[in-house]
Amino acid sequence: MKIIGSVREDLEIEKRISITPETVKKFITLGFSVNLEKKYGEHLGIDDEEYKKNGAKIDFSKKEVLETSDIILQVNDLPFDEINLIKDKSILIGQLDSSLNRNEIKKDVKFFSLNLLPRITRAQSMDVLSSQANLAGYKAVLESFSKFEKAIPMMMTAAGTIPAAKVLVIGAGVAGLQAIATAKRMGAIVFATDVRAASKEQVESLGGKFLVVKDAENLETEGGYAKEASEDFKKKQESLLTETLKKIDIVICTALIPGKKAPLIIKENMIKNMKVGALIYDLAAVQGGNAAFTQVDKVVEKDGIKIIGDRNILNKLPVSASNLYAKNLFNFVSNLYDKKNEEININLEDEIIKKTLIK
Repeated sequence: MKIIGSVREDLEIEKRISITPETVKKFITLGFSVNLEKKYGEHLGIDDEEYKKNGAKIDFSKKEVLETSDIILQVNDLPFDEINLIKDKSILIGQLDSSLNRNEIKKDVKFFSLNLLPRITRAQSMDVLSSQANLAGYKAVLESFSKFEKAIPMMMTAAGTIPAAKVLVIGAGVAGLQAIATAKRMGAIVFATDVRAASKEQVESLGGKFLVVKDAENLETEGGYAKEASEDFKKKQESLLTETLKKIDIVICTALIPGKKAPLIIKENMIKNMKVGALIYDLAAVQGGNAAFTQVDKVVEKDGIKIIGDRNILNKLPVSASNLYAKNLFNFVSNLYDKKNEEININLEDEIIKKTLIK
């Protein structure tokens, strides 16, 4: 019987987990045994007994899990010294960094990064970027609204009227669309911009106003991701945003290009033209940020504008994020596993397997 394993992440960086009690049951039904490190989900209020009730073995040290598991499921990369504890011919799956040099790893380990999943229908149930970005977009709105020092919806009172806050969402991918929907539900007037022409219809269906860059080319890859904009597009976008930002209260930045530094969209001169008291929440902080002055895990104040950069906003709702992430992982493993022959089948003719295998 093949063994699925997972060890605790560095909780200073990552609070999500890769296996929940619910997915333990699913793995056992599929034909796996599940080994987990002691106190695996304790920080999320899931005690070891709950895992045991669902069939997991959870009395192991980290070293024991790594040495015995055929497939190891994590959120982030393991340190190389821990990877070298893994037994040969095993598999590590997670949101792994595909640019990392793994030549120091001595063991024969296959690595799969779910960040590289192709945008095809069959992969939707495994799509960690979508499931996690959905939550990130939602939480970014709540976090920014809680730090904004005015009311969000329009309020009419005997003492006068409070106007609705104006929100600009930069990047209308999964996180951006959820941010638009959440901000709109809470009563804000919402604007959005994106380099992909197809985003206009999606933004408007959620009640947002799409900012159109005149004569812009469609900057969408065949895989559905944004690609880098031309210098001409950047100049036109900059001119449009400079004027728009003068009336905006809250900006939520979600623009990312897979495998590259985040595009710098809100420049220093634009921030100087914003209203005092406005706020920028930059979800792209770890990849360099979409806004000038963004710093990871800091609130920077410039000219009366707050710029907030979170390293990992999903640490603020790790239970929901873990539930979705663990299901994504289960669906990916199910696609790898040949239940009839009880073996892992790395079929490179399968687009999902081929695109996510990084070593």
